[in-house]
Amino acid sequence: MGRNYFDEQVARSYETRWPELFEPAAIEPVVGFLAGLARPGAALEFGVGTGRIALPLSRQGVRVHGVDLSPAMLARLRAEPDADAVGTTCGDFATTTVGGTFLLVYLLRNTIMNLTTQDGQVACFKNAAAHLEPGGCFVVEVMVPALQRLPPGETFRPFTVTPAHLGFDEYDVAVQGLVSHHYWVAAGAAESWSVPFRYVWPSELDLMARIAGMTLRERWGGWHREPFTGDSTSHVSVWEKDS
Repeated sequence: MGRNYFDEQVARSYETRWPELFEPAAIEPVVGFLAGLARPGAALEFGVGTGRIALPLSRQGVRVHGVDLSPAMLARLRAEPDADAVGTTCGDFATTTVGGTFLLVYLLRNTIMNLTTQDGQVACFKNAAAHLEPGGCFVVEVMVPALQRLPPGETFRPFTVTPAHLGFDEYDVAVQGLVSHHYWVAAGAAESWSVPFRYVWPSELDLMARIAGMTLRERWGGWHREPFTGDSTSHVSVWEKDS
């Protein structure tokens, strides 16, 4: 089982530090996209967190179950209104299983990269396929590695620079490693948080899907179904389980 970097302190401050993720403009397109794939069945979220997407998706009439490694994040979810409509299981989403099958399994916001080995990411795809009904879909939202934007010889790339929050990605191209470093300043106090990831290419994900018995159905540059191009900084990919 992987290390849990989302402890009580992170869970408590998650929404206040990333308020833009909880705006309707950030939630409604995701929920609409996923609901269209999940109905009339059920959905399973890997890395459900505090229920940012699972809760509004369940309010759209989709039966949702969520898996997460962090007890603190799950406790926040259970304290939300309508939380009893979302089932939860605490565990590593690469290997944890839940009862039943689903028409949709989904994994959002770069969370596939929280699995820091290729074996772990392949196991995640196999786990998703094992939970899917034939013809069901696995959806992943993840960044495109920003190596083209690194100056020659550099390993750090800033992704957030504000008076209150500095964020830098540190790349290790030899092992497809990436550490996201965060520094916050508030009320005269400073806090830091660093999380390791394994970045992964779209073509590599397609191969993982094939290993797990799934085939790419569609790939977009965002939740509004923007075309995926060489300039896209992230993608939303949908793989379908073979019948």
